[in-house]
Parts: sequence; structure tokens; C-alpha cells
Amino acid sequence: MEFDYAKEPGRKLLISNRESDGKPLVSIITPYYNAGKYFKQAFNCVMNQTFPWFEWIIVDDGSTDKPSLDTLERLSKQDTRICVLHQSNQRQAAARNAAIKHSTTDIIVPLDADDLIAPPFIEELYFALQKNPDAAWAYTDSVGFGAQNYLWKQPFSASRMKTENLLVCTAAIRKSWLERVGGYDVSDKSYDEDWHLWLKLMAAGAKPVHLSGTLFWYRRSAEGMQQQVQKDRALKQASAKKIQETANAIKNDIQAKEYPYGGKPGEYAAPKCSDWNRKVFKSHDKIHVMMLLPWMEMGGADLFNLDVCRKIDKERFEVSILTTVPGEQSWRQRFEDYATDIFDLPSFLEPKDFPEFISYFIKSREIDVLFLSNSYDGYYLVPWLRAQFPKLAIIDYVHMEEWYWRNGGYARTSGTMGAILEKTYVCNERTRRVLINDFGRDPESVETLYIGVDQEQYDETKVEAGLVRKELNIAEDRPIILFPCRIHPQKRPFLMVEIAKQIKQSIPNIAFVVVGDGPQFEELKIAIERENLTETVYLAGRQKDMRPYYKDSALTLICSLKEGLALTAYESLSMSKPVVTSDVGGQAELINDTVGRVLPLLQSEADELDSRTFSQEEVQMYVKAITDVLADQKQYQQMCRNCRRKIEEGFSSQIMIRKLERIFRDLVQNPLQQEIRQETAKNIGLYSRILNELPTLMNEVNAYEAMYKNAYAPDTKNELMRIANSKWGRRAIKFAFKMRLNRLFK
Repeated sequence: MEFDYAKEPGRKLLISNRESDGKPLVSIITPYYNAGKYFKQAFNCVMNQTFPWFEWIIVDDGSTDKPSLDTLERLSKQDTRICVLHQSNQRQAAARNAAIKHSTTDIIVPLDADDLIAPPFIEELYFALQKNPDAAWAYTDSVGFGAQNYLWKQPFSASRMKTENLLVCTAAIRKSWLERVGGYDVSDKSYDEDWHLWLKLMAAGAKPVHLSGTLFWYRRSAEGMQQQVQKDRALKQASAKKIQETANAIKNDIQAKEYPYGGKPGEYAAPKCSDWNRKVFKSHDKIHVMMLLPWMEMGGADLFNLDVCRKIDKERFEVSILTTVPGEQSWRQRFEDYATDIFDLPSFLEPKDFPEFISYFIKSREIDVLFLSNSYDGYYLVPWLRAQFPKLAIIDYVHMEEWYWRNGGYARTSGTMGAILEKTYVCNERTRRVLINDFGRDPESVETLYIGVDQEQYDETKVEAGLVRKELNIAEDRPIILFPCRIHPQKRPFLMVEIAKQIKQSIPNIAFVVVGDGPQFEELKIAIERENLTETVYLAGRQKDMRPYYKDSALTLICSLKEGLALTAYESLSMSKPVVTSDVGGQAELINDTVGRVLPLLQSEADELDSRTFSQEEVQMYVKAITDVLADQKQYQQMCRNCRRKIEEGFSSQIMIRKLERIFRDLVQNPLQQEIRQETAKNIGLYSRILNELPTLMNEVNAYEAMYKNAYAPDTKNELMRIANSKWGRRAIKFAFKMRLNRLFK
């Protein structure tokens, strides 16, 4: 995972006042000793928390620096949630214990004056503890920064904790457990008081909850107190003795609850609406959009989601992100630059708790619009959410259909929920026709909204030529064919290898540059070496900036088994480079003979399971198309000019975003839309028992799909028949016919 250590939280005060009615639920405790240098950033982090119901107890441990003391005096008057205590210098452990004694809540969050926490830190830890009442504390993965940069992601281990501290010093700890073990050890002068605390808790039988997000930033200092102590041999020996004595009392069977949750798939509880009535600070003059996504990974749909967050008018709209599928979340930092809130639900909740948290989130943020983008979990909850929140506008965006094993994919699910969704937007006309003709959607309820591309960013005149050629050592006279994609069977990378092998016979100096990563990357590398193409096909890996690659290329190759409308096609045209593509999804709506070539797909989508089964006929089609595009230089240059013009005429992301803004405003402000929502919610409410069953049923069916995805196995047909005749199978079949919602609520 690529990680930008420069994106430290708290550099800016994002929310000046999150104070809210209601008693605090969490106590942040901070020892403070001449901490002026870094404290401002820590202060901003606390003030930027998405969870405003806290008290912050700062214990001045005998500071002698006047500016630091002046800062504390000013802060105590700035926010009613801040309480400043003073004591003589007794070191961190004593200062923390004094704060604990003064606290009024059941949950304690120790935070040093130079460490940082991401905005959702307290909120996620709080809810993790609420859902795990038998846990003594909850903690997250961490980021080391400063003198050293690293990501600290260690699975919990009771046995390893006896010899090394796997945990971070900042967590959410139940006050009752702190009191039970006597708080922090004030006699420990080694500054290992946090490690000693975890060991004391474990020795008492306590267990933690481990969240997977990197939400805590631990400052590493070359001249910090820890480093000074390490040089004191006597202190080190005393500390090691104390640690060992406490560790000896720990049983190795102490285990943490780990997130993402590793239990059985499909464990949805019956949804319940949160009774939470507190409101998070909101700009009431803005429309608040909640995007429900599977994840924040690299892909075309993900870039669309990012563009919505990035380009929407921040003066009129706020966007929050909730994700529901465990993953690397490699693009999270990109989304954090633009979204108001981001919560990766699997990192701190079990699937069964998703509905309740989503309900809480909608209520606490006063969400106006729910925007689904490739979220099965969102679709499962749509009927229930409509019944619970009559004022909430609910729309979705379908990027493509998937016929194999998903029987239509998101398009099918969107069609099933058609009577409840106020509007469905699709990335191409083909998908629109599928929703109407195959899934019975009202034509008025489905609209094509082309994703587009940022034409100002993807402008070849603003990009230096030759950077990629220099990096990969490709001569100027060699035409480059760009193959940008996730290295996945869907994209048919081995077809690209065969195309390169054969086109080399007619254009010996041709070069193919592959940009991307994925599950078949290593296998692709082996295939290139086996075919002696290492001087023809170059693997550039994942890249943050694609523009230099388009700039140095002659054309872009897309030979996918399925697409919605490939974002790489938009980008290539905007960079004035033709596209040769398979005729899938809406590719033919963007690409024609004036800007490239569209070739018929001769494989079934089922061949995604074995992407090496392409025919020589298909290979020759691609070879001929690429050769034809490059053959006539005058024709090629005209084609390049046509590419850019095509984008300018109506395929820019700027156009898309302005349309989407109008859609959001109309949904919220149009009285007729509000009336329809209210009536639909009333009708659905009559089927409350079915609503409670729906997420559980859907998640079970989805689990079966995932379990038997490898449909080419010989015994799969029999196994699927067994499932169909099972309890859940019969219920699913019954549901498919009885609960065609667009008919039920007609």
C-alpha cells in the first residue's frame, strides 16, 4: 500500500466548533509539559473529531515555559469541553492518573501532546466498545512519523506481548478496568508505562478490540524521552524486570477481537433504527450527501466516486463516505482530502452492526441524499432505509452489468429495488436499455450520466514529452501501445501478450507499456519472459499520474471482457490519443472510427475464469486495427485531433458534476419528490417483518455466490442445485418472485 506520510492530520482546524448539547461520552486525557512546539497540531486533531461528545482533560505537569502556560490558559477559555489541571512535575503516568480521577465518563482516551489522531478515531473506537461490552479497550493500527516513517499493523498476540509491545499508546479504555488495575504505574520511570498498563490489564483477564484502520499517528523523535531512557542501562534493566514480572501472570489464551471481522459471512442482524438523537455539527445551508461504497480502491468506479467528492461545489454540498467491504482502501488518503467524513465500516464493526450504524449516521449528520455506487449492502438496506427515513432521497449509479454468475450484477439489484429508488443513473445507454428491457425499470426512472474526464487535467499540451521513454529506455522511433488496467482476467492481459507477439512481426520496433497492478501481475511477467518479449512489453506497475504515459503513447489498447465505459478511454481521448477497444458496455458510445477502432468481442464473459482461451481470429482483429490506425500518418494526426474534440463536446467530468449537483438540489428541494418519498415509505412500512428479513436473506445469498464463484468446477452444478433446494435457497427463490418490489408497490 502506498502511503503519504506528509498528510498528517491536524495541520488545519477543519471544524471550528463541534460543541453540542448532551453530556460527554468520552474523556480525552493529555499530560502536558512545555509542549508548545507540537501541541497546536494535536489540538486541531481533537477539535476536528467527528464525534463531538467528549471532555478533554489536560494536566499541566509543572510546565516552566511561559508561552506553553499561556496557551493552556487561552485554551481553557476557548471551548467548554476543555479542562486544564495543574500539578508539580511528576511525569506522564501521574499526570494521566490525575486526569482519569477527574474524568466524568466511562471511556478514557490517553493522547500525548505531540501525537495525532485522524478525525473518526474517537467515533470508531467508541462504537467498537459499545458493540463489544466484554472488551476492556479498543485500539487501531498506527502510523509512525517524524524521525521514522512506517505503518504499524501487528495482529494481537498475548505471547508476543510478553517480550515486545505490539500495541500503540493511544486507545479507548474502559475506566472501570483502569481503576481495577490501579491505573498507570507511577513508580515506572522508564516511560514504558503504556506497555506495562496493557500487561496489567491482560494479567487481570482483560482483552482488547483491534481495529484495522491506521487512525493514530505516533510521533517519532530522534531526541525524545524514550531514546534518552534507552541509554540508561539501570533504568532499562529495572523496566525489563517489571515487565517480565507482570508478563508471567498472563495466560496465552487472551485473544483480541480483530476487525475486519473473521466470522461467518452473511451474519446480518435484524436491522434496527438507532435511538440516537444527538446531532453532529452541520452547515444547514448545505446539502449533505452520503455515498455508500464497497471500498476505496483503484478502479474506474472508484475514480468516479473520487471525482464526485473532489469536484462537487463545497460551498453548497458536503459529502460523507461509508464503505462496507474489507480491503486495502489504497485510495483512502485521496478521499480524505475532499470528504467531510469517511468511515470504513468493516474496520470497526461486524456486518450485523452495519445497519444500525448507517441509521445512526443518517440521523446524526441529518443526511439529505443517499447515493449508492456499486454497494450490494446498500441495496439490501434500501427498503428498510426508505421506511425509516421518509425524507431521505435515495439514488444509485450503475457502472456496468455482469451477466456471468451475478446474473446482471448491480443492474439486476438496482432493477429489483426500482420502485424504491427515486432515480438510477448509468454510465452508458446500453446499461440503461438493460435496466428497462431486462429488469422492468420505468424509462423515466433511469438516466444516462456519462462519467467523463477532467479535460483540464488531462491535456497533452500541459505534459512534458519523453518522460516515460527515458524512464523505460524506449527509443524515440518506437511507437508505444499503452495498456492501462488492473491486471485481472477481466482485462485479458494474456490476449495483449499475444497481440504484442504477433504485431511485432509487422512492426518490429513496436513497444507495449503495461500500467497497473493486480492478481495476475506476476503471472503476466512470467508469460512475457516465456514469449521472449521483455524488450517489447514493459511493465510499469501502478502509477499515480497516468498523463506522461498517454503523452508518450501512440494509442491505448482496451481488450476487456466487460466494461461500463472505461475511464482509460476517456483519459486517452482527452490526451489526444486514439483507442482500440473491444465492443463491451458503452465503449461504442464513445469510440468510433474517427477516434479509434471498436472490435467485436468473440469471447463469453464466462471466460473471465480462464482468460487465456481467446481465438486467433480475435488476435488478428486487434493486430489489423492497431496497424491500420498507425499506418497513415496524416490520418492518424487527424484522429488525434478528433479525440480531444470528442471530449470537449460532452464527455468531461465538469459537465457530469454540474448535472449531478442539479440532481441533488432537485431531489431535496422539489416538493413532488418529497411527496413520493413519503408515500413510498408509508407503503413499505406495512411490510416491516419482510424488511427485517431482507438484509439477512440477501447476505446469505451473496455468501453462497462468493462461495461458488468458481463455476467451472465439475461438481458446481450439483452443489448449486443442493443450495437451491435448501432452506435459504427456497426462501431466495420465493423472494425473487414474490418480492419483485417494483410490482409489489405498484
